[in-house]
Amino acid sequence: MPRMDTFTLSTVAEFGVWFVVFLFSSTLHEAAHALAARLGGDDTAYEGGQVTLNPLPHIRREPFGMILVPIASFFFAGWMMGWASTPYDPAWAERYPRRQAAMSAAGPLANLLIAVSAFCVLFSMIGAGVLVAPAELTFSHLAEPAARFGQDTLLNPLTAALSVAMSLNLLLFLFNLMPIPPLDGSGIVHGLFPGSAGRLVEAVRRNPMLSMIGLLVAWRVFPFAFRPVFALARNLLHPGMYGM
Repeated sequence: MPRMDTFTLSTVAEFGVWFVVFLFSSTLHEAAHALAARLGGDDTAYEGGQVTLNPLPHIRREPFGMILVPIASFFFAGWMMGWASTPYDPAWAERYPRRQAAMSAAGPLANLLIAVSAFCVLFSMIGAGVLVAPAELTFSHLAEPAARFGQDTLLNPLTAALSVAMSLNLLLFLFNLMPIPPLDGSGIVHGLFPGSAGRLVEAVRRNPMLSMIGLLVAWRVFPFAFRPVFALARNLLHPGMYGM
């Protein structure tokens, strides 16, 4: 875990990998929301320039969550967290709740696509003998180049990027699906059940204090859901190498 008193070239390299993957993952997440909204008839995000894989419009909208928090969380926690957002028309969401549910689901599904893609590439490279299981498995070190390739190879940054892409996007997918305001899962609930549970969810989402409490609750509960899923993914990647 990188710390401020152990700032080395390897830390800078690891930070670079995390930051690039974080920007790409967050941008694709928000672009998926924006595209789903436009396809559903709401051009709010499209007119704001957010149906794009260019991270700059998303950074301009949420510079704190896209730049400052990810940098701080990396150097103080060893991995990145942050957020972005996509504008939409609340009147459109009320008029077409199923379309709102689809918009809410699009972001997490984009993260799932990245995680599955990274897993498939890692799995294929392990099966081909290019990568092997590491002695110590971490979010950014799910595999390492086989000994015959040595250390001075482009396989190292590629493997790190794939490891971070799989770990981070699996985390983003599961965390955002939690049905707790203001996470995407609450938008899905509101869209699918607008007259029952959705009404309660929407009332909480409109209250900033309750939404903040919801985020704190989600962050406390989330590890209990994420650990077994990550363990399953890890063991699918390296069957028999690590215990559950």
